[in-house]
Amino acid sequence: MAEGFIAEVTNGKVQGTCDPRFAQVADEFVKNFQERGEVGASVTIIHEGETVVDLWGGQADPAAGTPWEQDTITTCFSCTKGMVALSAHVLVSRGELDVEAPVSTYWPEFAKNGKEHATVRMMMDHSVGLPALRQPLKENGCCDWDYMIHALEEEEPFWKPGIRNGYHMINFGWTVGELVRRVSGKSLGAFYRDEIAGPTGAEFWIGLPEELEAKYAPTIAYARDAGEPLGEFEMALLSDPQSIQALSLLNNGGFNPNSRECHAAEIGGGGGVGNGRGLARAYAPFGHGGSWQGRQFVDETTLTRMGQVSMATNEDATLLIPSRFALGFMKSIDNRRRQRGGTDSAVLSAAAFGHVGAGGSIGFADPAARFSFGYAMNRMGKGILLNDRGQSLVDACYRSLGYSSNDGGVWVQ
Repeated sequence: MAEGFIAEVTNGKVQGTCDPRFAQVADEFVKNFQERGEVGASVTIIHEGETVVDLWGGQADPAAGTPWEQDTITTCFSCTKGMVALSAHVLVSRGELDVEAPVSTYWPEFAKNGKEHATVRMMMDHSVGLPALRQPLKENGCCDWDYMIHALEEEEPFWKPGIRNGYHMINFGWTVGELVRRVSGKSLGAFYRDEIAGPTGAEFWIGLPEELEAKYAPTIAYARDAGEPLGEFEMALLSDPQSIQALSLLNNGGFNPNSRECHAAEIGGGGGVGNGRGLARAYAPFGHGGSWQGRQFVDETTLTRMGQVSMATNEDATLLIPSRFALGFMKSIDNRRRQRGGTDSAVLSAAAFGHVGAGGSIGFADPAARFSFGYAMNRMGKGILLNDRGQSLVDACYRSLGYSSNDGGVWVQ
């Protein structure tokens, strides 16, 4: 049973609840503030239907001295992709969306300029060939859904759809989000709210209501250390302004994680706003057999499919690192022996699926171990995937559940 927890840290305090079985998670969460530069953060774990860890602490806004409270929220970047994928799989489970069908079945205008044979699966596993847009986007274009959809319709793919994968950065929110919109008849944010966030009580929004803006903790950009080596992605970005890396990151229609306009827009590729509790609650049904509090979200077949690797490569065409994706989710990615080590990795169990967000946030479900996990923070860390703050919490969770090693690239018991 979870018990009250409070600890003083360098910039305030950590508080909440923690089951003694998961004391290692609380210890690592405190260490994040004391030793790893955490500013403000929250972490939640739901195991066997019970919230066993629910902690928050530090500062939401260091400039104003505002503490991170129980209901503080922040931009979770690509963790939002996981929410988009959950929404799509709900439709798959209902038989309304077929992952093997041509995209043209649902979105006829997409099927041109080399995309005629693209399938829903290719949209979901980052292989459809639209990791970036070549045409310069207008300022605040990312906040104009119809504008972005038209741009994707007109774009030629960077490779023949389906033959390889390259992370679809911000575009995933529209490639898959438009399928959700067309099939459901609701906007992406509305469908996600009605079918995922509402029923689970998840404090996570794709399209943040204005009245919640006061709870927002501004994102703090990562500050590079002097002499810190560049990764492959960064070198490609700086050397070629027309590269996939440069276009995917910089030609994003003016995305600003701290702007009210971007919070209000339904930017499914990276604009979701929430906290660790929101991420854990959204994934809770999928870590517990597809059901939650008497409601069936997906059937067994769909849940099994959600955890299967659909596309993997030794060099992601966008990230330029080895990557592994299920349909809309990241799987365990172990690049610890590469140059940038743990910051280009996210080591989970073989059964787990979810999504990392830029700077190191993460939400995922583990249906084999029957838990869901969420971690969100305001100070971004280095690297492409997790850093030592988020990975330490994930590792402590698995150790608390009796898992013994992740030396083989996944956590095993």
